[in-house]
Amino acid sequence: MQIYKGYYKAMFNTAFRILKDDFEAEDIMQEAFLTAFTKLYTFKGEVTFGAWLKRIVINKSLTQLKKNNRYEEVKMDIIPNFEIQEERIDYSLLKANRVVDKINTLKQNYQLVLTLNLIEGYDYEEIAQIMGYTNENVRTTISRAKKKLKQVLIEDNINTQMYGK
Repeated sequence: MQIYKGYYKAMFNTAFRILKDDFEAEDIMQEAFLTAFTKLYTFKGEVTFGAWLKRIVINKSLTQLKKNNRYEEVKMDIIPNFEIQEERIDYSLLKANRVVDKINTLKQNYQLVLTLNLIEGYDYEEIAQIMGYTNENVRTTISRAKKKLKQVLIEDNINTQMYGK
């Protein structure tokens, strides 16, 4: 029970960031704990228990997205470089919840890779393994997702300055 109490909030948040649904995230988190406890003998201790459990949660969350047909392979956007390079963002003024809100407005594959990379802390190789992509594809997708996020943040900043949103 102590293990559950120690990890349930973090695992719920991980599932929720991927699934965007409280009930599904709760179900996936419960399933992940059951899987972890029934497969505990496979835990080799190469990573921390929390990292192992989080990987189970992420895999189950992605599987659930695919089951619900909410996970789609999306064509990459072409993001003009000149627009992004002209504008600068004062990152010290950004609030974390604003950035997360803007991440959630992006295409689903961009949301997933940015969540795994920026919020969950996975590196490119780990994301490639989790999502079944090549390392090059992950690097490209993350790069494009970051550019798109920056573009959205700049547009939001311009709108805020113009209209006081």
